[in-house]
Amino acid sequence: MSSLFPALTNPPPSGPPSDHVALRFGDRSLTYAELAGAAGSLAGRLPGDGGRVAVWATPALETAVAVVAALEAGVPVVPLNPKSGEKELGHILSDSAPALLLTAPGNELPAAVRDLPRVDVDVRATGGRLPDRGPDRVPVGDEDPALVVYTSGTTGPPKGAVIPRRAVAATLDALADAWGWTGEDVLVHGLPLFHVHGLVLGILGPLRRGGSVRHLGRFSAEGVARELNSGATMLFGVPTMYHRLAETLPDDPGLAKALGRARLLVSGSAALPVHDHERITDATGQRVIERYGMTETLMNTSVRADGEPRAGTVGLPLPGVELRLVEEDGTPLTSYDGESVGEIQVRGPNLFTGYLNRPDATAGAFTADGWFRTGDMAVRDGDGYIRIVGRKATDLIKSGGYKIGAGEIENALLEHPGVREAAVTGEPDADLGERIVAWIVPQDQQSPPSEGELADHVAMRLAPHKRPRVVRYLDVLPRNDMGKIMKRALPS
Repeated sequence: MSSLFPALTNPPPSGPPSDHVALRFGDRSLTYAELAGAAGSLAGRLPGDGGRVAVWATPALETAVAVVAALEAGVPVVPLNPKSGEKELGHILSDSAPALLLTAPGNELPAAVRDLPRVDVDVRATGGRLPDRGPDRVPVGDEDPALVVYTSGTTGPPKGAVIPRRAVAATLDALADAWGWTGEDVLVHGLPLFHVHGLVLGILGPLRRGGSVRHLGRFSAEGVARELNSGATMLFGVPTMYHRLAETLPDDPGLAKALGRARLLVSGSAALPVHDHERITDATGQRVIERYGMTETLMNTSVRADGEPRAGTVGLPLPGVELRLVEEDGTPLTSYDGESVGEIQVRGPNLFTGYLNRPDATAGAFTADGWFRTGDMAVRDGDGYIRIVGRKATDLIKSGGYKIGAGEIENALLEHPGVREAAVTGEPDADLGERIVAWIVPQDQQSPPSEGELADHVAMRLAPHKRPRVVRYLDVLPRNDMGKIMKRALPS
């Protein structure tokens, strides 16, 4: 079994110095030597029969140590969202059947997980050694599971995507190529650790490179500025976080200076509005890089650190990833003009192996020749850059004979000075097939922009057939833990 974290076991000069800080959460930190000791001590307590372990994925050192220990021992990890309700937790535990639960000492756990054998993670344990694969442990290879990450369950109970070790390594190495990511980099983020973005990219990524990660615990502009001013080189965030930074920048020159020091600002998990791109670049001189991935595929594309800045795109396919756009009948688009909309399909070493206990769902997710159907709609420029326009199920609107992506309309609406937040959906229309509906959170609730004003604003920037026919005003848009707008939760 090849290690996912060679920096933990390689002594200098091939690995980082043993006193190099690997992880920092607030005022608690672990060097590479301390992480190896704590993870090695815990690894010896994990099942060796191929069973899974659950991790209570709070934003804490214990979560990182637990995941590293399990992965180095060849034991698949099921990260649990501490905010999940009892019903969802019950489903995940019943489906994944973990042998035990790893958690920080003192955590109070809900009833749904209390029947699991509990192992408290001691981040200061010493004397442990990352295990060799002895005769009493099941052999583990690159195709074996590393993680079982549960999808959001918007169309039914959450499904467990089985992510092999091969996919973790391939994605992190491809991102290192695209971003020039090295052991010299120090990453700062405040993302949750039960999902691909915060856990795989945000924790496992720096550890695979031999670098450092500083987790904020809770995201704040002050925390970002503090860490970037004290040596951090990279920032990972979701659009909600970058929007808050953009809103803060005009009144905080210190934040602008700190962001300007970063080597790389990366946004993911949803599209970053072009307006926020522009505000951040204007204030800091920095461009935010976007990348595109999902639970089942890890990362598919990214703007390269040494590539052309192009706001509103998610860049080019990563090394090793094949990507195509297809028509509704599955026919691949034969030319890319930046306007024709198709569903993204991908294949490559970054893909999951299937949904746990769901062979039907796994079979339906792939074409006969091995392409994964992402359900995301996009256009592709002639030079290969990808621009996501929305989800097939909720963001592709067929109106008046046109196929329209909700994302580009949302971007246009956000450029209006009277719009704070925007979401776009389609609803049945006897004449058009579907009419475009805009859900708006105004900057000023007492004086919102009118329906006609917003329709004209979009028509002038895009095309008349893309203007909203209906505008509905809200105090706030429903979002999930990753900041994505939950369109299915909009009022009916």
